[in-house]
Amino acid sequence: MLIRMTEWDDLYDNRAAIPQSDRWPERWAKPAADFRDEAGSSARLALPYGPGTRNRFDLFLPEESPQGLVVFVHGGFWTGLDRSYWSHLARGPLAHGHAVAIPEYTLCSEIRIAGITAEIGRAIETAAAMVGGPIRLAGHSAGGHLVSRMVSHTSPLGRETRGRIAGVVSISGLHDLRPLRRTARQEHLRIDEAEALAESPALLEPLPGTRITAWVGARETSEFVRQSRLLANIWRGLGAATECVEEPDKHHFDVIDDLERPESPIVERLIGRV
Repeated sequence: MLIRMTEWDDLYDNRAAIPQSDRWPERWAKPAADFRDEAGSSARLALPYGPGTRNRFDLFLPEESPQGLVVFVHGGFWTGLDRSYWSHLARGPLAHGHAVAIPEYTLCSEIRIAGITAEIGRAIETAAAMVGGPIRLAGHSAGGHLVSRMVSHTSPLGRETRGRIAGVVSISGLHDLRPLRRTARQEHLRIDEAEALAESPALLEPLPGTRITAWVGARETSEFVRQSRLLANIWRGLGAATECVEEPDKHHFDVIDDLERPESPIVERLIGRV
């Protein structure tokens, strides 16, 4: 059967697709704040990585010397949210001895998506200068796009930092920006054709040695599932080690929750145990 997608706004509307979706993002806010209080002096908050008001990241350090660095990049369609909602997601990697950096970035329409890509590159470089060892990247939704961009051939990262990246997990990532031009979000995103081509990881070549997992909830809209399958499929054909994991009974918001659990499959994948 031939299928033509037409209802683009519906396909990218996670709130309409999730029962009681009004509980998010505030459902994340309290556990994140509680975790920062619990972390105490092991949390270094609002560290600058650039001149912008939102060029800040939080760094959570394990009790012993870090075995490496995990960077988690938040979502919000490049137009919302900040680093304060996600602190508790550091718990899983921290339990395995990894430092965790959580940056925020300037939002569209104050900046173009290409500018956000550059900002996240600077955030990772700054955190990497503070923590040695391998670097592992995770990002959710728009953050999945951003971490995938870090391992594409036009990555803003320097050669040394690129060489330290041991793996990437793009969670519900947006890897082809062209469909978003057909949605109402385009009013704020202002993606033109050139930017869609230059900033879509699925349309770019991966860096040599890239290892990436596209992780998505099986209960997400068909477009988020398709976007995850797309990157894994295309980049596998371009030499990257890829997989697509469709986690049962997870939707776009709760698919990240298990980052808080040290022994969860997504944490084990992120830190390279599997």
